[in-house]
Amino acid sequence: MEISFEEDIFNIERDRPMSWFLKKKDRLTSLHPDMSETMVHKRILSKCGGDLEHAIRIRFIETFSTEDYINAMEDITTRTKIGRNWYKTPMENKT
Repeated sequence: MEISFEEDIFNIERDRPMSWFLKKKDRLTSLHPDMSETMVHKRILSKCGGDLEHAIRIRFIETFSTEDYINAMEDITTRTKIGRNWYKTPMENKT
């Protein structure tokens, strides 16, 4: 279960923020039941990767609840292009 936690990194094109975050939280709390909620949130946040992690940390407050993290992730992923892959569209009429 530890391996599945470590390998599962958030992908905006594949995962929904709420289900991904809650799945990660359940896995982590089952592995480490004595871990504080703040530490659980920080470990999960480290699995968001790069720009998305930075955007959430900017909004980060020590007293954020799980609901606040999920709301921040959903807000960032729906309103910005952070976390999305960039695909170059081929030009039809090259000269």
